[in-house]
Amino acid sequence: MAIKATVFKAALNVADMDRHYYHDHQLTIARHPSETDLRMMARLAVYSLNADEELAFTKGISTDDEPDIWLKDYSDQIKHWIELGQPDEKRIRQACAKAEQVSIYCYSGHGAEIWWQQIETQLQRFDHLRVVNLDATAMEALANLANRSMDLSAFIQDQSLTISDGESSVSIEQQQWK
Repeated sequence: MAIKATVFKAALNVADMDRHYYHDHQLTIARHPSETDLRMMARLAVYSLNADEELAFTKGISTDDEPDIWLKDYSDQIKHWIELGQPDEKRIRQACAKAEQVSIYCYSGHGAEIWWQQIETQLQRFDHLRVVNLDATAMEALANLANRSMDLSAFIQDQSLTISDGESSVSIEQQQWK
């Protein structure tokens, strides 16, 4: 019998000063058995950075034809495809063909830098692609905030994200690679 996903609940208050977006989100996050707290919390951080009332987590890690997070319009067209990690060029090319905007968020430090050096020139042709590197040390600290039930605040200003659970807070810097 297959191991089922672990369900996490998050009450997320987003205050995005850069986009003038302020909203409370009640999120249910299914963590795949092979997913770590780090990756799950990276999904939550990226959700915060792109928060929208229509933004949704997908089946993610368990499917090949969906991103980790997406924003669809009312006609089911993908407006924003959001991927975490270091996808290969073929997957990025397919995402760029399916969505109006594609964002990739890396969070693994030196491994992400090596990936970017190898793939950067192949991705320059995609005008609607954005690649962002999240500070790996801060992401490790964010993983420590993972709980089955979370009450979090996300504050975004000047491309910096701070996530707090009321007791601890983690500031995450973004580095725009593309």
